[in-house]
Amino acid sequence: MKYIQKGGEPPELTDWKAKSNVNWKPTFENLSGSVKAAVKHALMKEQGFICCYCECRLENEDSHIEHFKPQRLAKFDSLDYWNMLCSCQSDLKRGAPRHCGHLKGDWFDEDLLISPLQSGCEARFAYLFNGEILAVHKDDKGADETIKQLGLGIPKLIALRQRAIEPFLDQQLSDDQFERFVNGYLRRDEQGMYPAFFTTISYLFSRGATP
Repeated sequence: MKYIQKGGEPPELTDWKAKSNVNWKPTFENLSGSVKAAVKHALMKEQGFICCYCECRLENEDSHIEHFKPQRLAKFDSLDYWNMLCSCQSDLKRGAPRHCGHLKGDWFDEDLLISPLQSGCEARFAYLFNGEILAVHKDDKGADETIKQLGLGIPKLIALRQRAIEPFLDQQLSDDQFERFVNGYLRRDEQGMYPAFFTTISYLFSRGATP
């Protein structure tokens, strides 16, 4: 889970909400078209086009607007941009493993669910060279529950993280080549995209870890 710094609310959303009147109220259910597309693009851009939870590469056709605090809970504003993220998976294909926003669903526990909007969230998770994820501290119930509720430890994501790790285990790279490789990987590209599984690679290879 990578820390996300929110940008400002897209002007398209601000203008659309300002049209509220006695006969029409803006809701997330009637958010659509170019306004919804602008919101989703803004979310993807500020996240560097990686999933807010698992850090898979976000594709527009296979992702959705996620409410960190579930919109179906009446006390939360479903149009609060500061509560919106972009999560991987849109309509799940038959048999596809559910994870991230779709697995979390309406579950929310303010004391247990770790938010990618909290600075320091990255430091609560550790990654192994085989792609597994676990809590840094054994007594961190929040990290354990977050991994469980978001499915961050399912076989699919473990395998994807392991695949991302493999190129960094090339023993033929010199120390200088390896350092350049890691430093080059851990930055946004010209399109503003972070690499998939950014914090996995950062945790394992930018802190002097060895396989």
